[in-house]
Amino acid sequence: MASKESVCDSYLSLKPEKATIIEIIRSLFSSDLENERFIESSEEGKLERKWIILVSVIVQWVFLYIRVPLAKIGDVLQKWLNLISINGGLLMLFLNWLRGKVVEPDSLSSRSVLGNLDTRIELDKSIKPENTRYKAVLSIMAAKLSYENKDLVQSVVNHHWKMKFIGFYNFWNGYQGRDSTQAFLFKDTQSDPNLIVVAFRGTAPFNADAWRIDFDISWCQFNKVGKTHGGFMKALGMQPENRWPLELENDDQHSQFAYYTIRKMLKDLLQEDENAKFILTGHSLGGALAVLFAGVLAMHDCEYAWLLERLEGVYTFGQPRVGDEKFGEFMKEKFRNHDVRYMRYVYNNDLVPRVPFDDKALLFEHFGPTLYYNSCYGGKVLKEEPNKNYFSLRWFIPNRLNAVWELIRSFILPLVKGSEYREGWFMRLWRVAGLVFPGIPDHIPQDYVNLTRLGTLLLPKETPKVQHSE
Repeated sequence: MASKESVCDSYLSLKPEKATIIEIIRSLFSSDLENERFIESSEEGKLERKWIILVSVIVQWVFLYIRVPLAKIGDVLQKWLNLISINGGLLMLFLNWLRGKVVEPDSLSSRSVLGNLDTRIELDKSIKPENTRYKAVLSIMAAKLSYENKDLVQSVVNHHWKMKFIGFYNFWNGYQGRDSTQAFLFKDTQSDPNLIVVAFRGTAPFNADAWRIDFDISWCQFNKVGKTHGGFMKALGMQPENRWPLELENDDQHSQFAYYTIRKMLKDLLQEDENAKFILTGHSLGGALAVLFAGVLAMHDCEYAWLLERLEGVYTFGQPRVGDEKFGEFMKEKFRNHDVRYMRYVYNNDLVPRVPFDDKALLFEHFGPTLYYNSCYGGKVLKEEPNKNYFSLRWFIPNRLNAVWELIRSFILPLVKGSEYREGWFMRLWRVAGLVFPGIPDHIPQDYVNLTRLGTLLLPKETPKVQHSE
């Protein structure tokens, strides 16, 4: 039974905001990182892989100082992508400008950069609630929609999906801004019983605080739970001094943190409808937050075991590693005891599921089976995705050959499967970039939407068992 006050027994906390450029340069030649003021650790004299720690600090420090210009670049790119889209293309935008009739996007027509890469908002109507694919298809569309603004999210849920929008939230997350942890809730009124979906937003391409979370290798070791990713935990709402109290002292504080706000919403909704269940989902960072939300619920099972009983499943797409082997065993036991499905989807050469590195020093590992799909959307249930740490010379040529095929496939797929699989010019630019960096375009939600609809892996109603290994 977990205690009411979950506190780190040991920890590593990186604080690049306290570092100066002089201190960072000096630390490159120092063998005593424990005394640097931007590194706090309970493991005095025991820090391993110091170069990995320094890389994490340096990358985060860079993101701190490019936060504002990066956000401005993103705003300009998003504005132009939306202008081009709503005016019917670059040529029509130019003609409308000459005539003084440029159409300006509003909140319902303005999409995020990722939304411009894959403009699909409709569910696949051929996949019904009784289909074993249904929750995966619904989950990835919700995870993709979580990158958008509130007005667009609400409109899509209510008017396109014919479901019930519940709430949209931005949270403070310990990384400067309030807009780095975002989530929304809705009720799938077409399922029986009604299903509540919680979708966490992943890493927004031009949000430096979100990228900081991804590159932060801070960790917390909780008694009986194991080591968890400190950066993701802070994004979810971990309190000062690395604490997860059962309740916050001030009720007004609950609305500032993702875990406490969403937990209260779920508590109220599930008490209103005794037959309802809920699922958690997210893409990229959002997937990490989804599984760690369930993890903190498990820490608090002294009071909230009944919520875990109502958790139908956790569906993640391109999720990074979130904890060590001990944490994985803790979660597998909790999921097994409460009959929770954990469906972790990985597409082809996606870089993000292969970080942070799985090595003896960092100890980050995935748990549970991997639902792995290749570039033809052929699926297997594996113990671990192939090329688990990505940077392998053996995979250098095969990865790039795969990227060539994905570019060719973007022209073939709509001819074979229908116009809804047509890719626009912006997505094809990313396919071209994939010839150099194959793991980047493979992370975009486009292929995760496709694999849930076209994938050859037919899933049983229960959590799939590992059938193959590589």
